[in-house]
Amino acid sequence: MIEKPLIGILMGSDSDLPVMEKAAEVFREMGIPFEMDISSAHRLPEKTAHYAKTARERGLEVIIAGAGMAAHLAGVIAAHTTLPVIGVPLRSGALEGVDALYSTVQMPPGVPVATVGIDGAKNAAYLACEILSIKYPEVVKKLEEFREKTRKSLEEKSEALKKGKK
Repeated sequence: MIEKPLIGILMGSDSDLPVMEKAAEVFREMGIPFEMDISSAHRLPEKTAHYAKTARERGLEVIIAGAGMAAHLAGVIAAHTTLPVIGVPLRSGALEGVDALYSTVQMPPGVPVATVGIDGAKNAAYLACEILSIKYPEVVKKLEEFREKTRKSLEEKSEALKKGKK
């Protein structure tokens, strides 16, 4: 059983919590310990750099960073650690998250950020689980159970639809 946090979930502002909480829900369902914090790349740059620089020694193995608009949080984190970083561009501002998507996905060579879709915190969590599954067999089992449950649910919905039920 894993006890120490393996995942760090960061967000640039408390207004990002409703989306980023969806990643936390996945980790709770999977039984994977995580930590969550607010750390703005622009308003708390020293805290953000310190978080990334000390993440490995604290036992983290993957960091998920969600931010909107300029969305530099994931990139700043990636610049200060060699741990896998998954960016979640958040829907906000006049461009509805497209600016955040571009800011998160367009990283220079050597400083990668895996990027999911706009507001894709759940997929970020599942990707983090897949990364952890390389090392933790219990995570493999939980991922397989989740996929089987999803498959069965879709088959049931398909059958109901064929029978004229909603």
